[in-house]
Amino acid sequence: MSTVGSGRSAARTRRTDAPSRRVKGKEGKVQQITWIKGAIAAVAAFTLLGAGLALAQDAGATAAATAAAAAPETAATETVAAEAAVAEAAPAAEEAPAPTPDKGDVAWMLVSTLLVLLMIVPGLALFYGGLVRTKNMLSMLMQVTTVTVIGMIAWIFWGYSLAFTDGGGLNTFVGGLSKAFLAGVDPSKNVETFSPNVVLPELVFVAFQMTFACITAALVLGGVAERMKFAAVVVFAVLWPLLSYYPIAHMVWWWSGATSAIGQTADQLVAGAGLIWGFGALDFAGGTVVHINAGIAALVGALILGPRLGYNNAPTAPHSLVLTYVGAGLLWVGWFGFNAGSNLESNGYAALAMVNTLVATAAAGFSWVVTEWVLRKRPSMLGMASGIVAGLVAITPAAGFAGPVGAIVLGLIVSPISIIFCSMVKHALKYDDSLDAFGIHAIGGIIGAIGTGVLVNPALGGAGWVDFSTCTATACSTGTYDFATQVMAQVKGVLVTVVWATVASAIVFGLIKFTIGLKASDDAQEEGLDASEHGERAYAP
Repeated sequence: MSTVGSGRSAARTRRTDAPSRRVKGKEGKVQQITWIKGAIAAVAAFTLLGAGLALAQDAGATAAATAAAAAPETAATETVAAEAAVAEAAPAAEEAPAPTPDKGDVAWMLVSTLLVLLMIVPGLALFYGGLVRTKNMLSMLMQVTTVTVIGMIAWIFWGYSLAFTDGGGLNTFVGGLSKAFLAGVDPSKNVETFSPNVVLPELVFVAFQMTFACITAALVLGGVAERMKFAAVVVFAVLWPLLSYYPIAHMVWWWSGATSAIGQTADQLVAGAGLIWGFGALDFAGGTVVHINAGIAALVGALILGPRLGYNNAPTAPHSLVLTYVGAGLLWVGWFGFNAGSNLESNGYAALAMVNTLVATAAAGFSWVVTEWVLRKRPSMLGMASGIVAGLVAITPAAGFAGPVGAIVLGLIVSPISIIFCSMVKHALKYDDSLDAFGIHAIGGIIGAIGTGVLVNPALGGAGWVDFSTCTATACSTGTYDFATQVMAQVKGVLVTVVWATVASAIVFGLIKFTIGLKASDDAQEEGLDASEHGERAYAP
């Protein structure tokens, strides 16, 4: 199999700089000073990075064509010369106009962007909030929302450019700063999609991808819940995407685009693409970029931060499974924007992603409950909610590649394995992954990513992978599936993501720990982060 292909696409994003076709007393004061230090550190990070802006502008050119007419009296040789001149000018006159966005695609992507935002605020915030103790409810809401708003600002300033522009000599790993502060991006600019001569307004793509960057960082908070200082969360929201999210997004989703692929060979496409895309690894909507990345970071954060006060000795049961249920429901609804929206076009592949997001999630919820019923003799609501999320995670990379039956199989498989990591492995190794971000997101993401390499097989009902080196002006051909080649490409993508996320996360959490500090004091944890960090409580006494 050529390394060019990636199912519907190895990357779900398109190259965007292609040519125009395209808080009491002493303790309180110490916490306040710490918070101020954190805020200053965050602002400093913003300022230093902003100074690296490099603006780039595209140049355009126009051409004119003239035609000559010959008088009836001209000689035969002059007539032949005139006809030749007209024939020479014809290609320029008949050149196809630049593609324009389809209003249906644009409308779907705008809705998808809002659906992904719904997943974060309030979906993920309520899901995580219900799982923590009463005294930490507001802190969870505050942390998720803070990471989101900082993520949005950073995305505009430098995140988008680092993820989705050419990085020059570092292009294999990360983009450049040519579109920092959205330089050169305006309503008239378009980006390519998965089909030749199909485009989207670049601002729509910027907004959609922004929500992915935000939810990935927010997911990490599940591993460090109920004990990480708010100031540390602020700094984390700036630094972690810089070292982990933006590079991995670039490695997985950066390539030339279907329109620009016309006329390019496999080697040429790989040469201009991100590292993992070049492997031929398939990731429809973020199994590696979002879930493995966030899950590994959550585990690293939990290990560096250490366990919560009284972990394994004091009760840490969820305070509101009702809120967790509401959050899970919002996540499921919003995930349709996450998965089906990742197709970038409103067509049959978006429909396939939607069906798979329904049935894989249903299968995983069912599988988790049955496993609990067998092992613990009681099926739980918490188990159902956890299974739903595990199914959503596993189907993410395979949403547009697997067939519906394959998606169900993937859902049935992921829950029992996630249960093992969320209970047996965690208890055996004694790490405090508070809300099982690692056990569900990293493990589920790995199962989904590798499973994609199997389920994309057309013989198993999969959609196959697209060989973009075969693109013409109207379509691209499906490549020949090879089990060993595709699964190995998936494994390589997973390994690079795990190693990169581990190192990047260790640097970020270590830096914060030895500067402003990561962990809230024992007194603050005992009182609860709602009161100690924010001076308010979620519920009246």
